[in-house]
Amino acid sequence: METTFDLKDIEEKVIVNLKNVFDPEIPTNIYDLGLIYNIEFDINSNYLYCTITMTLTSPTCPVAESLLEQVKYVALAVDEIDEAFVKLVFNPPWDPSMMSEDAREVMGASGAAMAF
Repeated sequence: METTFDLKDIEEKVIVNLKNVFDPEIPTNIYDLGLIYNIEFDINSNYLYCTITMTLTSPTCPVAESLLEQVKYVALAVDEIDEAFVKLVFNPPWDPSMMSEDAREVMGASGAAMAF
C-alpha cells in the first residue's frame, strides 16, 4: 500500500527541529541565521528521504562536524523521515544579510559582532 506524505507539514516539523540547533559561539539558531539553504524530499518505495543543503558562517568553523551531525539527527527525529542527508555547500557564501529579522534582533541584543 502506497503511503502518502504531507511534505509541507513534514518540512515544517524539520524547520521546528532545526530551530533547536545552535552554533555554540552564536546566540541564535542555524535556521534563523540563514545557514539552511534548502530542504528537499524524495519518496522511493514508501521511504521518505530528506536532503538538507546548508552552509556555515565560515569554512573554517571549528564545530562544523558537530553541526552537520545535529542537523541530520533533528531531521531523522521527524517520524515520517526514513533517511536524512546533509549537503554542505559554500556557494553562495553565507553573509549576515541572510539572517532573519529575529536573528538580527537577538544578535544585536546580545552584543554579538560579526565581521565579514
